[in-house]
Amino acid sequence: MNNGIVIRALHTMDEMYAAVELQKIHWGRDDESLVPAHMMFSLAQYGGHVLGAYDGEKLVGALVGFLGTHNEEPERPAMANLQIVSKRMVVDPAYRGQGIGYRLKLAQREFAQRQGVRLAVWTFDPLMSANAHLNIRKLGGISKRYLKDYYGTAERGGLATLGSSDRLLVEWWVTHRRVEERLTGTRGDLKLAAYLQADTPIVNPTQRDEDGVVRPGTRQNPLRGTLALIEIPLDYSDLVMRDEALARQWRAHSRQVFMSTMAEGFIVTDFLHETHEGRERAFYVMSFNVGFDFRLN
Repeated sequence: MNNGIVIRALHTMDEMYAAVELQKIHWGRDDESLVPAHMMFSLAQYGGHVLGAYDGEKLVGALVGFLGTHNEEPERPAMANLQIVSKRMVVDPAYRGQGIGYRLKLAQREFAQRQGVRLAVWTFDPLMSANAHLNIRKLGGISKRYLKDYYGTAERGGLATLGSSDRLLVEWWVTHRRVEERLTGTRGDLKLAAYLQADTPIVNPTQRDEDGVVRPGTRQNPLRGTLALIEIPLDYSDLVMRDEALARQWRAHSRQVFMSTMAEGFIVTDFLHETHEGRERAFYVMSFNVGFDFRLN
């Protein structure tokens, strides 16, 4: 979907000031919440990027990233550990649902490819189903790590919700065949029915009360086979506003389920949002990691 939106790189300080104002729409005016103009300007001048989505002269979306390295193998040369770190993406609420975030990420992929970088990484809240749909389902990202309270527990800056900032670390191997097939639509993606027909267990099937409230299910043990499904609520943000106690329960529950499932060797490889048993539901697809190294492909 284009809708006249143009994606291009930002370079000048005036453009960066506009990106700061756009951030305020979502993150508020707390300085701790914002990537400042001077920082974005420096990143854009020295190997990073600030990508903008424009409706005419109006900036309606922005994506900030920089070059970094991972520390899993610090003895390796920095060049071997090089990656794009995607720090901030924001889209004007009036323009959401038009595929702008997706297009910004595609532009970031092109930037990485031009620089010869194969991996882009970022974090997101695993209970945010819309983000999971974009990051995992549409873009073809995977996740091997669940990060408990990654940004701490202080709610200043908007990084923690109800005293928690759990995140999944996304790995987006931008040159990998799997990602290319996902982006071009040539990958044969399975639907929920296919997983269930293959006896894939739902690790934590939700329970719906008589009043319609969806609550976390009991952790199912043991896992069997090479696939599993983890269920999350459809709209966690709404849940936070309506029922803080239940939102906290979901956070504690999902943390335990993700961490225990990953400890058994499973990684996030897909995300499903479908109707099942008469109601809309959302599931992460977990695949047993047999040691496949994306860096070698």
